[in-house]
Amino acid sequence: MAEAIRDSGGSAVAPVPIVHPGTPVAVPDTNSIATESSQKRRMAVAFFVLMANLVQMISNGATVSGGFKLGEELGITDVRLSNWIAASYQLTQGTFVLVSGRLGAVYGHKNMLLLGGIWFAFWSLINSFCANFFAFNIVRGLTGIGGALILPNAVAMIGITFPPGKMRNFCLGIFGAAAPIGGYLGALLAGVFTEFTPWRWLFIFLTLLAVVTFAILWWILPHDAPLDRLGKVDWVGAALGCSALILFNFVWNQAPSASWSNPYQIGILVASVVLFAAFAIWEMYAPTPIMPLDIWKAPSFLPLIFAVLMAFMSFGITLWYMTAWLQLNRHWSVLHFAAGYTPFLFFGVFAAWFSSWLIPRIPAQYILAIGLVAATASAVLIATMPIEQSYWPQVFPAVVLMSFCPDLVFTAAQIIASNAVKRYQQGAAASLVGTLLLYGSSIGLGFAGTIEMQIDPIRHSSVTGYRAAIWFGCGIAVLALLLDLAFVRMKKDEREGWQDADFIDGSGIAIIATGAELHPMSH
Repeated sequence: MAEAIRDSGGSAVAPVPIVHPGTPVAVPDTNSIATESSQKRRMAVAFFVLMANLVQMISNGATVSGGFKLGEELGITDVRLSNWIAASYQLTQGTFVLVSGRLGAVYGHKNMLLLGGIWFAFWSLINSFCANFFAFNIVRGLTGIGGALILPNAVAMIGITFPPGKMRNFCLGIFGAAAPIGGYLGALLAGVFTEFTPWRWLFIFLTLLAVVTFAILWWILPHDAPLDRLGKVDWVGAALGCSALILFNFVWNQAPSASWSNPYQIGILVASVVLFAAFAIWEMYAPTPIMPLDIWKAPSFLPLIFAVLMAFMSFGITLWYMTAWLQLNRHWSVLHFAAGYTPFLFFGVFAAWFSSWLIPRIPAQYILAIGLVAATASAVLIATMPIEQSYWPQVFPAVVLMSFCPDLVFTAAQIIASNAVKRYQQGAAASLVGTLLLYGSSIGLGFAGTIEMQIDPIRHSSVTGYRAAIWFGCGIAVLALLLDLAFVRMKKDEREGWQDADFIDGSGIAIIATGAELHPMSH
């Protein structure tokens, strides 16, 4: 069914699917992937694709760690509003990633990756000119759309460049490590720039870093033919789904400062629920849905999605309230916080290797479980520490454990989701997991902030409110662990190289398992 293209040494590089005449085929540009791309070139492509994801993760990490300081620089007096500095980027990235994988399938993953880089760089530069808190957060939200275009299309480029096997698993492990590594580097850069320069230079630096990275990618990326060139994008479904996600997230993140007593809060919440219902109804009848409803019937998929969502909610809550505790109560500077955050970098790199090492050795649900145990333990350590204490007894081990959560959870979730759904649903599954990564971190702050407000309605620097919020994060991590162990199932991933089934779905349509989906076309 498929012949292998071989390089000059006779090694198989990638198979070419053979289908019946007249069948619509989505085949990677074999000239660019096989003939033109030597091993050295493929490694260069992988490095800069991974760097592209790292750049936007650095941007996210900078506003999480530097959120309180940036809020102070922008003149806000109610520190409860600082959660928006961290949440605005995550909100839009987590929302629009839902459709960006499909855009890559139709218009080309390379094109969407580069467009995301241009968009990210432009709005990062605009951020450096924002003097108003509300304008700053609106622009951060617009920047997140660029991050949404980058994330799934970078994953797709890795899938196109490397067939299933050790090298692809390694790259996906490193890709997941962009969260802890970017988080640390973001904290460090936020500390350096807010301590020694005007804060605007942080975003000017991010702009320059993005320009250099994506300029190199434009030069070295091989041409890729869109996997579904004649396909269509479900624009109505995208509008309904994204609107629902944005409003639902907004109302929860606004609650800590606006409170639920305001009628507009209830109105926005109701509107988001109505939009979710309209989205579900539309997807039942849409010819090319961005989220086919039968995907939820796939084995293990529904409990996996809830477990991963709660995992990233817990991670985001623990990180945010640890930051608040250290910076507002122990009066650490952002740079001091970055120094205390250093283990996150080294153990995050180790976690990346560890996750790729575990993939062929144990079922992915247990990799996910390890990440959830790490999230739970780190939350317990932060929730139980006294107001004043040295760094080593609890903050240090909490930071170490925290570094294992995002990489292990993200890597395991991508593998489980990919294996749980049908092959033409790969794009929907990959996009949904990408949505959970940052949307979960963002909306978790809203839920936790609401709990904190009820416990501590007067001020935001009371550890009583912090503890309540962190215990909530701990509780949902435990619930996620129980869901994973009870309902998520998958065998060890021991594949090495392309299989015929990676290319052909049940209708005889040739596909590539890269996070892009195809839909059957009429003859």
